[in-house]
Amino acid sequence: MIDIGFIGLGTMGRPMAGHLLAAGHRVLLHDVAPVAPELIAAGGIPCKSSQQVAEEADAVIIMVPDTPHVEAVLFGKDGVAAGISKGKIVVDMSSISPLATKEFAKKIEVLGADYLDAPVSGGEVGARAASLTIMVGGPERAFNTMKPVFDRMGKNVTRVGANGDGQTTKVANQIIVALTIEAVSEALLFASKAGADPALVRQALMGGFASSRILEVHGERMVKRNFDPGFRIELHQKDLNLALEGARTLGLSLPSTAVAQQLFSSCTAHGGKAWDHSAMVRALELMAGHEIAAA
Repeated sequence: MIDIGFIGLGTMGRPMAGHLLAAGHRVLLHDVAPVAPELIAAGGIPCKSSQQVAEEADAVIIMVPDTPHVEAVLFGKDGVAAGISKGKIVVDMSSISPLATKEFAKKIEVLGADYLDAPVSGGEVGARAASLTIMVGGPERAFNTMKPVFDRMGKNVTRVGANGDGQTTKVANQIIVALTIEAVSEALLFASKAGADPALVRQALMGGFASSRILEVHGERMVKRNFDPGFRIELHQKDLNLALEGARTLGLSLPSTAVAQQLFSSCTAHGGKAWDHSAMVRALELMAGHEIAAA
């Protein structure tokens, strides 16, 4: 059983690292904040730097918010690159730029290590339940080594191609999620403004072709007015920025994605950057002067 390093122990990383400890792995831990006591109690080993994690682990997993954070963990002072050696594996499970990912992979490969980009979908709920969807880009040999590790954190693990393809898949996922949240928001707002009970409308739609995980989970959030974050608007904005920046580079038009981003921006302008992304409905409600359910 390989030794795992885990860097980034926030909302997602903490339960993910916990699953690896529960599976019996020796897990080396590092974070900008003190390591959670429950991880240490479960056998996790705190390290003073990312470099130390890379020196002691066979594979290093990174789970941090954005592209600059990954770059700092890898190539900053006392970073992973300073401690990595031939035959080891670096796995970035953050959601970041596909183009930057390809450059990071090249730099790590020069040092003799393999690199996988393995972003996830499923949010905090999926991280805690070990039911994440994991989209992996990178060498097949490294994927085969890490597959049993991924299986401890997720239920749907797929190698989709070369380095950067995992991140591209995650961006595509976030486009679909954002546009589906927008569709559910508009549908429930329409129903409520027309005088129907949005809770019953949602229940009826769950039995038809419009049924979706977003309608099930986030539709309920909208009706019950529960916008405590599972996945923050500011993080989804970051992902849609990656989509829109990538589209410009590729010469594509993504008009509906742009609209979804503007709705998120409206929420942010009203103090909602830390709301759950299902709160996109609030932007539409403000324009309509109507809430789909009483607070």
